[in-house]
Amino acid sequence: MTEHESRPVSGRDQAHDATGEDQRQPAVPEHGAQVSQGIDTAGFPDAAIPELVIISGMSGAGRSTAAKCLEDLGWFVVDNLPPALIPTMVELGARSQGNVARIAVVVDVRGRRFFDNLRESLADLEAKHVTRRIVFLESSDDALVRRFESVRRPHPLQGDGRIVDGIAAERELLRELRGDADLVIDTSSLNVHELRAKMDAQFAGEEEPELRATVMSFGFKYGLPVDADLVADMRFLPNPHWVPELRPYTGVNEEVAAYVFNQPGAKEFLDRYAELLRLVAAGYRREGKRYVTIAIGCTGGKHRSVAMSEKLAARLAAEGVETVVVHRDMGRE
Repeated sequence: MTEHESRPVSGRDQAHDATGEDQRQPAVPEHGAQVSQGIDTAGFPDAAIPELVIISGMSGAGRSTAAKCLEDLGWFVVDNLPPALIPTMVELGARSQGNVARIAVVVDVRGRRFFDNLRESLADLEAKHVTRRIVFLESSDDALVRRFESVRRPHPLQGDGRIVDGIAAERELLRELRGDADLVIDTSSLNVHELRAKMDAQFAGEEEPELRATVMSFGFKYGLPVDADLVADMRFLPNPHWVPELRPYTGVNEEVAAYVFNQPGAKEFLDRYAELLRLVAAGYRREGKRYVTIAIGCTGGKHRSVAMSEKLAARLAAEGVETVVVHRDMGRE
């Protein structure tokens, strides 16, 4: 587990994996029931149609933890619901007279025969102007293998093969859904509490902001963040590591930050990148994307990327974007 910190800038058991993922496989019906996939919301005011979040992702990546977090926040949560029934759930929520205002549905490969219906259900929801978001839980192969081995359970798709075979098959099956996700969370280095903190940061607010941003510093020598939407490279700036009196400190230190921003091009980059992000943010809002992860990298993720992430996050927060700053690799060296 890497040492990192996450903070906002503005204003259950043996059968679970390292992120709380329940590896037990519920029985899958032999024959899917004939379910009407139509959703009739025409008779309800827009205010009566519940908000919908679809939680999916890799087995072992923390879907159960994410779902329990939303349940604790007052969402009506349904685990492993066949995708064909999602429109029906929304219609039932609309008929609840406001008693079911927020629905979260966990969809994963355990519902094998129903998974192909997800695309059709999403199209049905979109045609009826139902607000929905997709949260995708991601993790590295190494982390997933460790979690499955720790609970001594097979991967749902491995069959007679190895765990890595099941993981590869699942990645391929979920590839398109991951691309459509509104929020991707990489749990490779997160424990249960850190994942819950990320979910709380995104869903705990009573009022939904237009756009939420995570600004993440990282070190290229530790690999790119898999959940990054945008990546910027700070290795064009001189490295404070080679200044003996600055080497022990990090980019949150005032002297280190002053050194970084006194270098040619640092302030210009901040100004122009912030301007670019304003353009990108406007496009994200038009497309209904509510979450963006901006990764700022340097060699080790200790000095330059940390200083730039702090300044950029403060700039975004000042412009009304709800922002969280995460220093993924700070303290890792």
